[in-house]
Amino acid sequence: MTEQPSHAEIPAEFAGQRFDQILPRLFRGYSRAHLAGEVKAGRIRLDHRETLPRTLIRGGEAVDWEQVETAVLGDRPESIALDVVYEDADLLVVNKPPGLVVHPGAGNHTGTLLNALLNHDPRLAQIPRAGIVHRLDKDTSGLLVVARSLPAQTALVAMLAARDIHRRYAAVVNGVPVAGGTVDAPLDRHPTDRIRRAVREGGRPAVTHYRVREKFRAQALLQCVLESGRTHQIRVHMAHVGYPLVGDPLYGRGLKLPRGATAELDAALRGFRRQALHAEHLAFTHPLSGAVLAFDAEPPADFRALLAALRVDAAAADG
Repeated sequence: MTEQPSHAEIPAEFAGQRFDQILPRLFRGYSRAHLAGEVKAGRIRLDHRETLPRTLIRGGEAVDWEQVETAVLGDRPESIALDVVYEDADLLVVNKPPGLVVHPGAGNHTGTLLNALLNHDPRLAQIPRAGIVHRLDKDTSGLLVVARSLPAQTALVAMLAARDIHRRYAAVVNGVPVAGGTVDAPLDRHPTDRIRRAVREGGRPAVTHYRVREKFRAQALLQCVLESGRTHQIRVHMAHVGYPLVGDPLYGRGLKLPRGATAELDAALRGFRRQALHAEHLAFTHPLSGAVLAFDAEPPADFRALLAALRVDAAAADG
């Protein structure tokens, strides 16, 4: 895979120009509109701070692009099954299974959603990141929209930055909230663990709304809606307020069994070794046709089996 730099210093001769005007000269192969969308989304920072595309440059500033993924011309198509929920000439919506990495990276150079997309449509090799405009963690399942044309990609990135793409998640957490709520807590990299994220003062703004959909004896099924789309956002936020996701290997707090749990629930909770998180709903206006699109995907089999065990245990305890 050909790599683009994720860090750059602005040459002195660019002084007085707008930030979005000079970015295509720092990160070649990407349009000005695409890069401006990344700035608005907070992924491209100026001197380590979020800024606006119209900011005037002094010269000498540092530019950081978080998690830059580059042109996919070096990546190989692979015959990996795709659950395509919708597709047209400009975009497609896929239902990602748990365990599938979205984009090649350290330790995952093949067998990713990107490789599957290139096999599904080889023309995606001409679009940065094969049209992938947002992500799900490897072990999170659910819906993703992918651009099949450069105009669609530019528009979708801007829509994500403007929060015009509605995403709703189902999550099973340890603990039983009395009611729903909102977590408004900034997120940044963990100070000592590069894999983790943490709530940190001065981090990127992040807001998660959650509602209790179903209560069990020691767990609950929540509905979560994001205002922002930060890395690991739901996982970190729910752990922060005392309700970590069942099975979460990074932010979970161990097994939580209710007193006298059924054998089925014991086995289900011990055997669920990923975060219980599913992107169940995706809705947006088609960036080119203007049609209103909405999609739903039921959780995968392991998630449904976990819910079934929780319901049986709750019913048995009631009597």
